Amino acid sequence: MSTQTWFITGASSGLGASVANAALRAGHRVAVTARDKVRLEKLTEAHPDAVLPLSMDLTKPSEIKAAITTAEKWHGGIDVLVNNAALGYLAAIEEGEEQNIRTLFDTNVFGVASTIRAVLPGMRARASGTIINVSSLNGVVSMPALGYYSASKHALEGLTEALSQEVAPLGIKVLSIQPGGFRTGIVERNLRSPKIDAYDPTAHAVMGILLNDKDGIYAPGDPDRIAEILVDLVKSGDMPQRLGMGADSWGAITAKLDERRAEYEQWKDLSHSTYFA
Repeated sequence: MSTQTWFITGASSGLGASVANAALRAGHRVAVTARDKVRLEKLTEAHPDAVLPLSMDLTKPSEIKAAITTAEKWHGGIDVLVNNAALGYLAAIEEGEEQNIRTLFDTNVFGVASTIRAVLPGMRARASGTIINVSSLNGVVSMPALGYYSASKHALEGLTEALSQEVAPLGIKVLSIQPGGFRTGIVERNLRSPKIDAYDPTAHAVMGILLNDKDGIYAPGDPDRIAEILVDLVKSGDMPQRLGMGADSWGAITAKLDERRAEYEQWKDLSHSTYFA
């Protein structure tokens, strides 16, 4: 495969940094973003001819458009878009604060949609390209304390599924990855809100596990391995529409799908009773 240009959001740390390094090892160029491109200095210094550092805030559409335009001019187009940048939010639904909720969705949903819209004209013109959206097992499985985060990832799953069908005839591939627990540092960056004591047995219990048992939950997950898999999938051109990452993700998602099917079957007769008699 010839050298490609990858555009990776949130590449200063975590999975984004891992994907950038894996793409560079494979001989590709990477345009990488962070809110402040100063955080990308080490990567740029290590690969001065193959890295384009860009400042980009996903909550600011003008910055997204400018970054995409700059990256496309760099080497004639973007071949692979990796929508990795995201925020987490630990809060019961009642505890959610308006600004935190909006910031979460502006980043995890609207910012991703803006980035996709900005990159698609170039991919359509070349009749080729790959878009990888970094979702989560929580894009399928929701739980207390993660309701708003899960809602943002559920929205991303819905967007990705429709996008995949729309662009398949145009020569563009789309993949949603659904990681479980991986050592990416997102827990430490979670937004949080004041607590309401009534949610101690539910949302706050989950928060306690996520914040205090990080080694147990996240120890097995290697972001470098995800990055290697993504580079290999793009190279092969053979990829699914969605891919669970980690045994925990696969187990939780498939169990949830089985649970949903059983519930729908249980209430099938009532569902079928809603037509005019």
